[in-house]
Amino acid sequence: MFTGIVEELGEVVAIDDLGDAARLTVRGPRVTGDVANGDSIAVSGVCLTVSSHNGDAFTADVMRETLIRSSLGALAPGAVVNLERSVRLADRLGGHLVQGHVDGTGTITSRTPAEHWEVVRIAAPPGLNRYIVEKGSIAVDGISLTIVSAGEDIVSAGEDENAGKNAGKNAGKNAGWFEVSLIPETLKRTTLGTKQPGETVNLEVDVIAKYVEKLLGGTVRP
Repeated sequence: MFTGIVEELGEVVAIDDLGDAARLTVRGPRVTGDVANGDSIAVSGVCLTVSSHNGDAFTADVMRETLIRSSLGALAPGAVVNLERSVRLADRLGGHLVQGHVDGTGTITSRTPAEHWEVVRIAAPPGLNRYIVEKGSIAVDGISLTIVSAGEDIVSAGEDENAGKNAGKNAGKNAGWFEVSLIPETLKRTTLGTKQPGETVNLEVDVIAKYVEKLLGGTVRP
């Protein structure tokens, strides 16, 4: 379990293709300061288990399902990622409860700078719309953020909520979008400070909403 408060920006050192999985090595001096094999570290919002560590870097195995459902499959050596160690029971909960289980990926569609912050709009997959509410919480690349506004657009033929990767697949469905406001500290300390429109981000909605839906007889996933 995590809180969505990024501890440091790490650098991908190596990615080894294992066929149905990958082995990811990330440099992060702060999160490896007290790391042990078996510990959990969130890498841009994805909970990974440390399999080995050496100096200021750690290695984790990433299964195929995770590579498909998150942005980790597109990483390359030199890429910058958000890092957070799992929360301890005695820690302050500075963000919100984040599992590190990515629900899907979104696409940054715009960035609007202001004097003291920046508003970022993100397009989300149709299946996540019902969990995205104004003033609610969401984890974007592992960053705990408050949704300042949200809405829906109808996806027409040839359009797609994920930058054209599945053009026309979701025609006629409601594609959700939401906006978050980023303070200077977030811009400086996380990958959202440099990501541009068209780039992919990992999304994890508030787990409480999914449990409530399940208990009320709904379906967690479409």
